[in-house]
Amino acid sequence: MRRYRWIKWRKVILWVAALVIIGIILLTGGQTARDLASNVFSIVFQLILVMLSMIIQFVALFWFLARGRTYWILPGETGSTWDDYRGNPEIVENAKRIVTLLKGVKEFKEMGGEAIRGLLLCGPPGTGKSYLAQVIANEAQVPFAYASAPSFQNMFFGVGNLKVMGLYKKARKLAKVYGACIIFIDEIDAIGMSRQGGNAGGGMLGGLMGMGGSGLLNELLLQMDPPNIDNGWMAKFLRSLGLRKKKAERPAVLTIGATNLPDVLDSALLRPGRFDRKLWVDAPDYDGRIDVFNYYLEKVKHDPNLTPERAALDTIGYSPAQIKHIVNESVVIAHQRGAAVSNYEDFRSAMETYEWGLKQPLRSMSDDEKRNVAYHEAGHAVAQFLLKPHERVWKVTIIRRGDALGLAATKPTHERYNRSDNEILAEIQVCLAARAVEEEFLGKKLNGVTSDLQQATDLAGAYLGAVGMGEELFSWLSIGSPAEGLKALRPKINKLLNEEMKKVKKLVTDHNLFVHAIATELLKRGDLTGEEIEQIYIELYGKTRPEVLQATLTQDHFVSMEQAASANEIIDSTNE
Repeated sequence: MRRYRWIKWRKVILWVAALVIIGIILLTGGQTARDLASNVFSIVFQLILVMLSMIIQFVALFWFLARGRTYWILPGETGSTWDDYRGNPEIVENAKRIVTLLKGVKEFKEMGGEAIRGLLLCGPPGTGKSYLAQVIANEAQVPFAYASAPSFQNMFFGVGNLKVMGLYKKARKLAKVYGACIIFIDEIDAIGMSRQGGNAGGGMLGGLMGMGGSGLLNELLLQMDPPNIDNGWMAKFLRSLGLRKKKAERPAVLTIGATNLPDVLDSALLRPGRFDRKLWVDAPDYDGRIDVFNYYLEKVKHDPNLTPERAALDTIGYSPAQIKHIVNESVVIAHQRGAAVSNYEDFRSAMETYEWGLKQPLRSMSDDEKRNVAYHEAGHAVAQFLLKPHERVWKVTIIRRGDALGLAATKPTHERYNRSDNEILAEIQVCLAARAVEEEFLGKKLNGVTSDLQQATDLAGAYLGAVGMGEELFSWLSIGSPAEGLKALRPKINKLLNEEMKKVKKLVTDHNLFVHAIATELLKRGDLTGEEIEQIYIELYGKTRPEVLQATLTQDHFVSMEQAASANEIIDSTNE
């Protein structure tokens, strides 16, 4: 200790001695010494000015680049509540627990617990992950920061780190005032990808001028789970005087991340203390869609025939964002045709435009080519109508939409999560039905079946090589490459496709009147709905759609009277 003090004072003495010597030289050296000293001082001063100018420019540049593109929402600035979040009641119940913890941070700490620091929202786009975070912040009455992960990336290494540090610094200050603060980072996989996959960046140029490499992820990991921090200037001053004995505490900052790709995130992000809570926000089911449609249809003027139940049945798999878009588009279409309210036809038109694109008729198409397309789509429609008991024909058209000259589309009659072997084989027959009609009715093969054959091949490959529905239980998933699996199973796949082709050829020839009638009506009208196709079948055969399904289910899909009785129950529930 004494040696350290002596070294410190020795430095002071040396500096004082040097200044005294310089002063003596200036006083006794005359004008020449003073001129030389003035020149040296001027040069040093100019160098200092140049260095200060460069430092100021770099500081200004980094300040500009490090500004966070973050939207801050304080309590009361948004009115999003639980009543506005529809379609996933289970998600709401879990989110309410988070709100309870945020509201009672102080009481929770007094019980010995620690405030949660991370919540990961996973799910497809448009399911309401960012909206849920806003609702949580508003219900908890705490500040809310909305940031996008790609906005942290920068061409200069370290700038992204400054953005993350600045974001959390401000969040901690607000948390001390309001009790807690929420940081929402959208598309967090952009900066949180696993470092084991070679995405960490490297090399001199990649590290300095890249996306920040693993340094940005490391900074996020540190800021999410930092040591107890109490580094305010007043706290430091009191601690230096020995007057502050209170332990340092961490402000309650909750980081909510959203991603569509949770599997690619680094394991360090998912450990306890960071994103240790995970909520999967999926598309709503039938009851959830009814709830969402009730919410949005109440906001627009619509006809009574556009009911939430009817709309929910048509939109299986839709997210809340998609539902909102379709409802708004139906109002746009109604307004364009001069109506005061939107109806079911407007809603249906909005769905078709959203899923398939705008109608773009090819007026220069010859009659022969139109006939080819009509029979192609008629083949699909007949197979769909007769072979798919759990789906209903939605629309058949020979008017171009997008890059398709025509299409035949179905909609599920209800939500289903599994498919049997017979259903997959029926789907293969639907894919092959267009080629079967071309050969049996047109006497030629057309190139419009390219995507149909690709889909049929994929289905047959999955049937034999993925889900074990053939003679073997081999799965190509074990070798990691579907392409290699398809190549190994090519002879068996081709055999299966030819067997299904024979079946569907018999189907369309047995129902040749149905095929001709649909093709003829398509040439006249351009479009046919599922209801119109069913009416054509009734006029030809005197049977209704449920009777067709009953025959299909009992003859082709079930092997016992008990299973047939179960099939009848399915049909009855579908009719209801």
